[in-house]
Amino acid sequence: MKILITGSNGLLGQKLVKLLTSGEDNIELIATARGENRLPSFDNKYTYESMDISNEEDVNAIITKHKPEVIINTAAMTNVDQCETDHDGCWKLNVHAVEYLIAAAEKTGAHLVHVSTDFIFDGSHGPLEENAEPAPVNFYGESKLAAEKLIIESNISWAIARTVLVYGIAHDMSRSNIILWVKNSLESQKNIQVVDDQWRTPTLAEDLAQGCFLIAKNQAKGIYNISGKEMLSPYEMAIKTADFFKLDQSLITKTDGSKFKQTAKRPPKTGFVITKAENDLGYQPHSFEEGLAVLKSQLT
Repeated sequence: MKILITGSNGLLGQKLVKLLTSGEDNIELIATARGENRLPSFDNKYTYESMDISNEEDVNAIITKHKPEVIINTAAMTNVDQCETDHDGCWKLNVHAVEYLIAAAEKTGAHLVHVSTDFIFDGSHGPLEENAEPAPVNFYGESKLAAEKLIIESNISWAIARTVLVYGIAHDMSRSNIILWVKNSLESQKNIQVVDDQWRTPTLAEDLAQGCFLIAKNQAKGIYNISGKEMLSPYEMAIKTADFFKLDQSLITKTDGSKFKQTAKRPPKTGFVITKAENDLGYQPHSFEEGLAVLKSQLT
């Protein structure tokens, strides 16, 4: 199977490249991202192409050249506060780019697997099933919902993988996450405040990559929730992280979202029910503690 992934320099993109070059599934992989390839060679088991998904000519040229059977779109502007202050940039990467991918997929007959987010929901309740009614509370969520609608209304073969609070370790460590922030803060004996009035089902990046691959491998269609199983608050995640790494819990203080000034509003409670992905795809994510163990193994 020939698979093209976008955003291969990002966290999820890196995990997909590693997964798709390490299996026995006879995958021909084309990894694409804007600019130079920042990944290890993986023994040259894939082809790298520089492709800016916000450039229609770029997208059309690269996808027409390779004619992949499946496109997995991991590229997006995911900084929620940045999306709130740069509407044009956000829409360019999260919506217009998807229009270009849809057009290229229609032209080549590719199956498009698009990664979306729990932030298309208002956070009034959770965990959510695939048929829950979207109602975004910030511009990032609006852009991701707009992209979903474009895909659903298109004539192509498609699947949408919705996920939640992805954590993991990237090759270049360019971005942190709640686990690394808590670990590094406590190791430095810093007091930290962590909210306990938001809830998510945090997702190990390796699990999200596996879910996207299972969708691609089966050319599954429709919407799938791909996340962790456990509904946790950031405070609970912080305590579990401190426990796992044997760090001082007393440095962690509970607080609530009103104490933080963030540009974009966050949905208080999301999280996903993943029964459909478990039953249809055989998706089995790590527990949160198992995810911490994966991170620990990558840090040593």
